[in-house]
Amino acid sequence: MKISATIITANEERNLPRAIESLRCCDEIVVVDSGSTDRTVQVAARLGARVIESSWRGYAAQKNLAAEQARYDWILSIDADEALSEALEAEIWQLKKTGPAYDAYTVPRLAQYLGRWILHSGWYPDRKVRLYDRRKARWVGDLVHERVETSGRIGHLQSNLLHFTCSSLSEHLKSLDRYTTLAAQELVARGQKVGWRHLILAPAWTFLRTYVFQRGFLDGFEGLTIAHMAAVYTYLKFAKARNMS
Repeated sequence: MKISATIITANEERNLPRAIESLRCCDEIVVVDSGSTDRTVQVAARLGARVIESSWRGYAAQKNLAAEQARYDWILSIDADEALSEALEAEIWQLKKTGPAYDAYTVPRLAQYLGRWILHSGWYPDRKVRLYDRRKARWVGDLVHERVETSGRIGHLQSNLLHFTCSSLSEHLKSLDRYTTLAAQELVARGQKVGWRHLILAPAWTFLRTYVFQRGFLDGFEGLTIAHMAAVYTYLKFAKARNMS
């Protein structure tokens, strides 16, 4: 079982070394870069990755391009701000020895937010298909919320993929603006009508669900911040969609 790791990048010189150095269980690393203006390309090449430069075409399309350029059919796709835990790396080594019993595998993602590992707030285990046979699976999705869709059987790995999210509130606010714009564009493309219930009730429900029902209060100050930001995300997504319509 040979595995190609794939990463899509845009100005990720800070995160990329951690991601690449965690991929020792893979037989090659393919980085598809979309016009980085920092040292991302040089860092990737120095760390042994094969770099392909391509203009941005959307998350799913960019990740499919990376998979198409890989030498091997088994793809391990991670983002630049992610890294395999030592336990997940060991689990994949074992899978390579025994051979795959499924056509795709999910992994649980453990996120670090403002320096704290988040175990609640709807953030964990956040299982995603990240290891898959490209002959039976591909990325789908429009502007945001891309995912792997497979026609084969799905298995589940048990060890964590580490996700290093925002290290500061300023960083979170910046990403919030970008992703709510994409989410709003997707709503408009689907013909979603935005009413007052979306602007008033939906954000309040998002906060309540995240902080209370998904036990965000157990994540301390960071859990409170996550719940608040989730409500702001919901409001901005609908407000921007209303403004675009």
